[in-house]
Amino acid sequence: MNLLSEDEGRRALRLARGTLDHVIGNQAKPEMVLTPVFSEKRGVFVTLTIEGDLRGCIGFPYPVMPLGDAIAEAATAAALQDPRFLPVKKRELATIRLEVTVLTVPVVMDGAPMDRPAKVIVGKHGLIIKGRGRSGLLLPQVATEYGWNATEFLDHTCIKAGFPGRCWDTQGVEVLTFEGQIFTEDR
Repeated sequence: MNLLSEDEGRRALRLARGTLDHVIGNQAKPEMVLTPVFSEKRGVFVTLTIEGDLRGCIGFPYPVMPLGDAIAEAATAAALQDPRFLPVKKRELATIRLEVTVLTVPVVMDGAPMDRPAKVIVGKHGLIIKGRGRSGLLLPQVATEYGWNATEFLDHTCIKAGFPGRCWDTQGVEVLTFEGQIFTEDR
């Protein structure tokens, strides 16, 4: 994956912020000049926090639409459709801090299930656990924010998928890794 430049990262954040200001704050739709990378299909997540507490996080793990469209849709969904939270109110917009994580394509982890912790690089890899009609995803920054080691990161991804921890060492449960380029507002 070609990395975004710092300028493109700032544009990604402005696009997400402008989308929220438009959809929730009833401001004009953002008019932005975007570089060609925003036309490439990319996976992306938009995370909303208030004073360090999660307020919403939704995205697309796979490159299913152009990055510009994916950022706008993920920002809107994180603010209004994350089932863990009530929709964001207009009065909250000034206190929300945005993070945009642009993802590489997820790759299935090879090898025996018991070898999986040794293949996870905390701080670099994000994880997806899939099996029995369920899946769960945690972004790369989550493990470092909580101080988890590779085994704890795998366990928590299992729990996010609705499985008990240590499901990752079971045949029939698939583990995928991906990387993310993270851009955060300076608020």
